[in-house]
Amino acid sequence: MVSNEQRRRQLAREKYLRQQNRRQQARDKARRRNTVIASTLAVVLAAGGAVATVGALSGGGDDKKKDDSAATPPTAPPTKKAEDPCAAGAKKVKGEKPEKMTWKKEPEVTIDKAAKYSMKLETTCGDISIDLKADKAPHTVNSFDFLAKKGYLDHTSCHRLTNQGIFVLQCGDPQGTGRGGPGYTIPDENLKDPSLKGNVYPAGTVAMANQYNAQTKEGRNSGGSQFFLVYQDSQLPPDYTPFGTIGKDGMKVLKKIGNAGAAPPDQTGNTAPNATVKINKATVGSS
Repeated sequence: MVSNEQRRRQLAREKYLRQQNRRQQARDKARRRNTVIASTLAVVLAAGGAVATVGALSGGGDDKKKDDSAATPPTAPPTKKAEDPCAAGAKKVKGEKPEKMTWKKEPEVTIDKAAKYSMKLETTCGDISIDLKADKAPHTVNSFDFLAKKGYLDHTSCHRLTNQGIFVLQCGDPQGTGRGGPGYTIPDENLKDPSLKGNVYPAGTVAMANQYNAQTKEGRNSGGSQFFLVYQDSQLPPDYTPFGTIGKDGMKVLKKIGNAGAAPPDQTGNTAPNATVKINKATVGSS
């Protein structure tokens, strides 16, 4: 016959095992979530362009040979439809369309690596100024200097916003779908930047989207023109070239966009920002 004390101990053991099981399930779920979040910043480079699956945010080749593991839709749930804080600015440039240009190879690096460069994004939501890291990411900064001079980013939409796990706005695609690119790729740079402590891209970071797949270790040096702006500290492995830092006023604009939330996923899994974010003009200058 089981005594009351033995029964009490048995129930205590069962309760302990249930707690341990729940904790293990929670840890497993968190690991799976972080893996998916990291994969969302991948960009699949297609012939003549790039297919964004964000990044924040992947395999090579053409559209017929996409790596399905990189096409994981974002895990972030859509936020409730908010009032568009950029509607007035968007109305002023309604009908303006970007030029769709491509080049066969990366432009020659002509920037002065010792100079200080900045990029200004004049958007429908306000201006965003970015201090560029020419000394640490010369290929990336040189590419944006080249693209800005060509007007490549002018009138382009920022097509994706993520708001859970990682908090980024992705831009740089003239098609506005995540399927555009300049036709060339640039190397990964500055992946050991001291700002990336504890696998966190801090708020204010501007970094490149790319096609790197952390699971297969394939897709290095595959950045194109698509980049992301971090509006809140985001847990990400250091696989995405950090090449700039957003100024104080620009962060106010970016947070306004982030606070407006994201639309439900479209047929490609893309979650567009509720705010109508368009880059009216991009300029790069040195001092």
